[in-house]
Amino acid sequence: MDGSVLYLAMPGITSALTPTTDQALWILDSYGFAVSSLLIAFGNLGDRYGRLRFLLSGAVVFGVGSAGAAFSPSPELLIGCRVLMGLGGATLLPSGLAIISSLFPDPRQRSRAIGVFAATFAAGFAAGPVVGGLLLSRFAWGSVFLINIPVVVLFVALAPFLLREVRTSDPGRVDALSVVLSAAGILLTVYAVKAVAAEGFSTAQTVLGLVGAALLVWFARRQLTLEHPLLDLRLFQDRVFTVAILTGLLSLVAWAAAGYLTGTYLQSVLGHGVLAAALLALPGAAVLTAACVGANAAVERIGKRSALIASHFFMGTGLLLLLLTTGEQGVAAFIASSVVTGVGYGFSFSLVADTAVAAVPAERAGSAASIAETSNELGNALGISLLGSLAALCFRLTGPGVADTLDETLDTPGLPATTLAQAEHAFLTGMHVAIGVASALCLALGVLAVRWVPEEKPVPRA
Repeated sequence: MDGSVLYLAMPGITSALTPTTDQALWILDSYGFAVSSLLIAFGNLGDRYGRLRFLLSGAVVFGVGSAGAAFSPSPELLIGCRVLMGLGGATLLPSGLAIISSLFPDPRQRSRAIGVFAATFAAGFAAGPVVGGLLLSRFAWGSVFLINIPVVVLFVALAPFLLREVRTSDPGRVDALSVVLSAAGILLTVYAVKAVAAEGFSTAQTVLGLVGAALLVWFARRQLTLEHPLLDLRLFQDRVFTVAILTGLLSLVAWAAAGYLTGTYLQSVLGHGVLAAALLALPGAAVLTAACVGANAAVERIGKRSALIASHFFMGTGLLLLLLTTGEQGVAAFIASSVVTGVGYGFSFSLVADTAVAAVPAERAGSAASIAETSNELGNALGISLLGSLAALCFRLTGPGVADTLDETLDTPGLPATTLAQAEHAFLTGMHVAIGVASALCLALGVLAVRWVPEEKPVPRA
């Protein structure tokens, strides 16, 4: 809910705080990078000290970060509060999935429970734009963060009575160097990519990118030597597991990039208000929620392999429909795209964790679940940073050169109509390029899934 609201709030945040292109992207994805960098480490700490304890402490940190974000007077402070929210979020996701798994030891029940768990994410995506649109049409942009506070209060009040503690007897030592290497490597590499998109190549940015890449290589090599690695790379020897993790990564890359870019398109190019843009997103959000809930029924009818493969082609085909958008009209293409991709997103959100866990031995299921969750969070951040940076680069190269973003250009007083039209056309070009890349990646992974995921053996009925 928080993520989908933020896409709608970005034009208001841009006008109020005037962030640079780089800062605007960090406002969107600093949460995702904080979560993805710490998710596996915090999952291991939860195993050692108790998942419920981590859930409660993470919820409090998330609430404090939300309150700080709501009243941030500058882009820098807003980014810092988003990072604090990410620290809380890193405790919530793996602990929540672990507690759900402990509540439902039966595999069929657990599969359905994970589907419902995924559906709550879809419901948040659906409710976020509507609630956010209502808030933003009446209140300042900070109100979209305050909606987290009552949820946190309710959770902290009820969780100790409704959930039970879960911990592992021998979780192993958390390797602090691996935590630092992964976090620093991801941040430096993506910062370099975003800086190049906003400002062009420079020696400093190239050095930062190379240092980040080197740290990630060091991190990967270190994981192969540890008894209890933060990221068990040996699991990727299984092709089905690899396809599942790539599905979790790319589905969120596509969803995040499309959500961010189309939110700006509907408001800044087509001129729709915040609430109108939110209502236009409802059909796709409803399909997404229904697909999450109905994924298990689809699996029982056509099999997990077919459902997983179908998710890629639904996503890739739906994204292609966004290429039909123009500067004058595009509402029909947007709705059609959100409906078609909603089926693919719903299937992937429900199937990724279950497929990844089922593909590995039982004693490695915890590591598989953590990697699946990490792929989702990292995909959410990469979608905005990498594809968002690609769109920003296209705008910088083809735009009028007045400002680094479309919203900043439109807010510049005294510009002639031809300059504004050029800016809108440049944004649309960047959006089409980024969406085209996302679609190509989804379709390519669908073809890979056809080749790598084996046919399922029929299960005899009792």
